[in-house]
Amino acid sequence: MTKNRSLILPAVVLGVALLALAALYFVDSASALPSFIPGHEAGSSHHHVKHGIAAAIIGFTFAWFQSGPAAR
Repeated sequence: MTKNRSLILPAVVLGVALLALAALYFVDSASALPSFIPGHEAGSSHHHVKHGIAAAIIGFTFAWFQSGPAAR
């Protein structure tokens, strides 16, 4: 992935937002999620752990590759 310096700040912001979304998936049940978030199911007590793990991995990965050291 090519590092673009203008994408570092948005990547970090997106990473933090995805980490917050991951925490929301871990803490709230599917019925307590806002209706615009994928995984919302009315009346369900299921927690979307896999959604939370995926959001966390994507957030860390994109921010890592955009803010890591440049190739030599």
